[in-house]
Amino acid sequence: MRKYKFIKRTLWLISLLPFPVLYAFADFASLFVRRYYRRQIVRDNLRSAFPEKSDKELAEIERKFYHQFCDNFVEDIKMLSMSKKEMMRRMTFSGLEEIKKRHEAGQRFHFLYLSHFGNWEWISSINYQLQPWSNSGQIYHHIYDRVMNQLFIDLRGQYGGQNIEMKETFRRILQLRKENKNYTIGFISDQQPKWSSIHHFVPFLHHDTAVFIGAEHIARKVDAFMMYGRMSRPKRGYYHLDIIPMEDHPANVPENTLTDWYFRLLEEDIKEHPEMWLWTHKRWSRTKEEWLRRQAQK
Repeated sequence: MRKYKFIKRTLWLISLLPFPVLYAFADFASLFVRRYYRRQIVRDNLRSAFPEKSDKELAEIERKFYHQFCDNFVEDIKMLSMSKKEMMRRMTFSGLEEIKKRHEAGQRFHFLYLSHFGNWEWISSINYQLQPWSNSGQIYHHIYDRVMNQLFIDLRGQYGGQNIEMKETFRRILQLRKENKNYTIGFISDQQPKWSSIHHFVPFLHHDTAVFIGAEHIARKVDAFMMYGRMSRPKRGYYHLDIIPMEDHPANVPENTLTDWYFRLLEEDIKEHPEMWLWTHKRWSRTKEEWLRRQAQK
């Protein structure tokens, strides 16, 4: 694809710029992105998620969010030329020993709950940390723009992890099980499901929120150790993921227990650092009331 090669080559050249230059561009760009990119959606989301906050407080969260949003953009471009050494210095992990311990005990699948918080793209570098005792993979949602879809597939796969398209998740994991290898797989589970895929709601940021239950459902099928990834940003250009154990054997707990727990943990993180979550999508457009009405019509 000639267009893709040209765009990737151009972005690679931009990625050679040092971080201070890229962040200077991000600071400048945030002024315009905040003004023109989905500002009303961001404001509506923040206002409904934090009804207790003043207009001044919400405006400050909005300003910080657009800075984070633009930082993510240049950080993702930087991935094209970052060395292994630099990535491992800037994206760190704790709690990996919990995964290794369960691998050594014979548990081959480990599922990591993630979200659109901080810079989630850098987490794919976890494969550097897991080798040689585990392989890694990440579930991704297909992007309709072919160029952008291929770019992010390449970015996420460059560290050696498996890219698994969301609609192929269960089939692909069953295939991986036949390989008799260890896998740690990340699920970004804070997206909004389609009407036909809604099976569960959770209280989340003052909303009855429709959620995906796929990660927990598949974990019960393959007996995967479940974890939550808590991301922090020690300083600009540096991220840390603390891996929190949740459940060794998901089938031992009632259905949806882990999904509910995941959203409670995510809500804690968002309340602590609201600017780090992705606010640009209409997260609550599928209401429980409308879902119940549709169910009644079937």
